[in-house]
Amino acid sequence: MKHDLAQHLDIVLRHAATGTTETPIPRLDIFVGEGSAGTAPCLYRSMICFILQGSKRVAINETLLSYDSAQYFISALDLPLIGEILDAGEGRPYIAVSLVLDPALLAELAATMPSVRESDQNGMGVAVNPMTIPLHETLLRLLSLLDNPGDILVLGPMIERELLYRLLQGPQGRLLRQIARPDGALDRVRRAVTWIRDHPDTQLRIDTLCDASGMSRASLHRHFQAITGFSPLQYQKHLRLQEARHLLLAGGHSASDAGFAVGYESASQFSREYLRQFGAPPARHVQEIRQAVEHPKVA
Repeated sequence: MKHDLAQHLDIVLRHAATGTTETPIPRLDIFVGEGSAGTAPCLYRSMICFILQGSKRVAINETLLSYDSAQYFISALDLPLIGEILDAGEGRPYIAVSLVLDPALLAELAATMPSVRESDQNGMGVAVNPMTIPLHETLLRLLSLLDNPGDILVLGPMIERELLYRLLQGPQGRLLRQIARPDGALDRVRRAVTWIRDHPDTQLRIDTLCDASGMSRASLHRHFQAITGFSPLQYQKHLRLQEARHLLLAGGHSASDAGFAVGYESASQFSREYLRQFGAPPARHVQEIRQAVEHPKVA
């Protein structure tokens, strides 16, 4: 069910420009997109995302999720996804608000709530769920602090706690409790993901990843695939290709330089995997992106 978001949009559009705006509220960002240049890779952090206008489709490996203002999106850990903004045309930009999750705060809140018996089975680390009126109201109070920045220090943490409390009560409360639970499968996979992200140009050895995560080889492969949708090697490859794409878009790097910078030892292997991932060789792909940004299609 769609809710009236006029007040949310009014506040956001007064405080955000096109692109990503880091707000004075800790870990809260606003994204405004004037149009879509098609699918694009993106690294989702452990966060909750609320769309205020437009819609989005994200692909994690073979899983496809679509959501708009009637749903919210949760990512339990850092994940390389392919995203596409939809329903965004001239005069009606795509607008979303994201809040990076604080595991310590989630753990504190979960400890005050009645215990819930849950299975040990782990699902995908991303989910889409219906928005509710209480969530919309709490989000509006959080955004309203942008008009009164002096209140952020005192009221911000209180409203964030209420927002997370309502999320913990929702359909994905189990996923959020897993984020807060130390030494659970999700926490161990998060450790493996952190190691991969912190060593982007290092050859990945499974034994090293097992040590970092505290899991056996069998457990690592099973839980990593179930939660992220990738094997550890696939995850590293996606991160490397996304980083190489950023380097190429920033300028100053040839295709081979970008490949070597993110850990590839062979320029030809980098070009092959880039083509397979993005559908075009590195130099041509970057040129197409720049042309699409300079001359966006109007929906």
